[in-house]
Amino acid sequence: MNRAFVKDYEGDADDALPEMPLSDNPNYVTPHGAALLRARLATAQARRDALKAAEDDTLAQERELSSLERELRWLSARVANAIEVDLSKQPRERVAFGAIVTVDSEDGEHRWQIVGEDEADVEHGLVSYVSPLAQALLGARVGDEVRWHRPAGDMTIEVMKIEYSDVGA
Repeated sequence: MNRAFVKDYEGDADDALPEMPLSDNPNYVTPHGAALLRARLATAQARRDALKAAEDDTLAQERELSSLERELRWLSARVANAIEVDLSKQPRERVAFGAIVTVDSEDGEHRWQIVGEDEADVEHGLVSYVSPLAQALLGARVGDEVRWHRPAGDMTIEVMKIEYSDVGA
């Protein structure tokens, strides 16, 4: 009989999911970002506990549990290494971590908040402090023009306003 039609595969350690990569950058977070990470960790722990307590032990549950364990390792590391930045101590006259920056460019006016890598969500105006946009803005003052190096081509943007708040942009 051809081995291709024999069902003797039960899965093994080679099926293990690879670990989720951890950034080499410091894990700076806003207070809001720290709370979000802790909430994600608690949610994942609760789901894992529910799966372990379940009476039936299906292959789908085992796979979900394996995925959750991987996510829990990643979340635990991110929470343990989080460096929560006190936004009240950030310089008000310069763009720094946590700043909500209003800029003007040839594309019009935009508003972004510079946040940690785990908080970044460009669609909601939250950009990682290691992104090219944030790197261009960090240290700038109102009225400064900075060069944003983008894949679509460099763009000059002018800083119009700098604010600090722990609410996403």
